[in-house]
Amino acid sequence: MLLGIDPILNGELLHILCDMGHGDQLALVDKNYPAHSSGRPVVHLGDISIGRAAAAILGVMPLDTFVDRPLERMEADGDPTATLDGHAALLGVARGLGYPDIEFGTIARPEFYRRTRGVSVIVHTLDPRPYSCFILQKGVIHHEG
Repeated sequence: MLLGIDPILNGELLHILCDMGHGDQLALVDKNYPAHSSGRPVVHLGDISIGRAAAAILGVMPLDTFVDRPLERMEADGDPTATLDGHAALLGVARGLGYPDIEFGTIARPEFYRRTRGVSVIVHTLDPRPYSCFILQKGVIHHEG
């Protein structure tokens, strides 16, 4: 265990997050997402919510402030404007962690599946809320001094 690191971030995920560079992306997905079909590495976080997983990840990985939508969500089929419980939870976490004005980009479900073929990792939770699938783009880590 490390000080200041959420214990749900296992060594495999921390290694991948550390190796990711500016602009690289990760997918954070719910229990119904077909995580292995993308062919990308999958890290299972178990029975935790999307919000808890996002808080842990965003505690060590900044979002990209050089793009308009570094946080994207899968749209609910048939209603691209719907903001579901899982969407609201993740948006609340991001806003509380230093991105007060952040808004989602929205990706249609078939396009989301295609896009995950290019992410660095798929972080799989057992969150049961439908369409709780997101793509997060890593930003630059600024050093002071």
